[in-house]
Amino acid sequence: MDLPPPWGHPWQGRLDELLVDSQALTGNPLGDPHRRPLYVYTPPRYDEEPGRRYPAVYLLQGLTGQVDMWRSRKAFSRTTPESLDAWFSAEGAAPAIVVFVDAWTSLGGAQFLDSAATGRYHTYLCEELVPFVDARYRTLPDAAHRGVSGKSSGGYGAMVTPMLRPDLFGGLVTHAGDALFEACYAPDFREAARALRDGYDGSYDAFWADLRSRPGRSKRTDGALLNVWCMAACYSADTDGTVQLPFEPATGRLLPEIWDRWLAWDPVRMAPVHADALRGLRAIWIDAGRSDDFYLDLGADAFRGELMSLGIEVDRLRFELFDGTHSGIDWRYPEAVGWLAERLSA
Repeated sequence: MDLPPPWGHPWQGRLDELLVDSQALTGNPLGDPHRRPLYVYTPPRYDEEPGRRYPAVYLLQGLTGQVDMWRSRKAFSRTTPESLDAWFSAEGAAPAIVVFVDAWTSLGGAQFLDSAATGRYHTYLCEELVPFVDARYRTLPDAAHRGVSGKSSGGYGAMVTPMLRPDLFGGLVTHAGDALFEACYAPDFREAARALRDGYDGSYDAFWADLRSRPGRSKRTDGALLNVWCMAACYSADTDGTVQLPFEPATGRLLPEIWDRWLAWDPVRMAPVHADALRGLRAIWIDAGRSDDFYLDLGADAFRGELMSLGIEVDRLRFELFDGTHSGIDWRYPEAVGWLAERLSA
């Protein structure tokens, strides 16, 4: 039954729900499912114009996100797929195919990287999902017409994926993406160390057992503990899957040799190393709320500064700090995806 607003939406495009059987995620270290849902949005008139091809934008979620959350409705607002459909239904909007990627893990996420502790989520995105979508939809199947967008950890993935795979992605949007690690991550180390000491006898195993035994993240320190471990699993796992923390759990004292492994994955520090890849991008959108809870506005500005120092032309770079925090910024998505689609269409 098609319901009217505010319960439903008068769709002009189409949202397909698919299932991908991933070889890259089969046998992953966490035992997480290798069969993953995938949503693919096709714009208005896609079926009526069978000879037309479209740019594709891959949409990445933040930490703890799973793809069905895109369909969650907040008060007085559309869901994200509905908002995108409304944007692409407006006169003059450049149409695009939008791919909603699931990279959930039982630790919360994978930063869209390959890790011996979480699984091969970078490979999954680049080597499986891109060919899967190109084979089934009328995309313009080259990097110049393919972009990636995300918020928070998804914004991190949107920054680093085109640096690592400029042969696949030609543009990016990052909303409050994880960057400038000393500002966004390091403050959690002291909180995690204290929480481990006072609540779990210094044991992360005890924390995970406790967290999974109760509904929700009901303790104040849950967020910091989860975030620190998940990031360590992504940035500083050994080849055998052992997760190395960048600080002493008993004191919070920084371990420089492990911290350096994290910093090597900081987009601000990666940018000069991948300068040619970034210079080759057709469009880069960077934004964040001025009052971001994790100070990712500072990371956004630092990343923008690195790009400008690399000679990225102003007409390819859009930067904005807006009034807002880390939450409730979904309203930024449609314009950003639409902006990217327009620049990837030419």
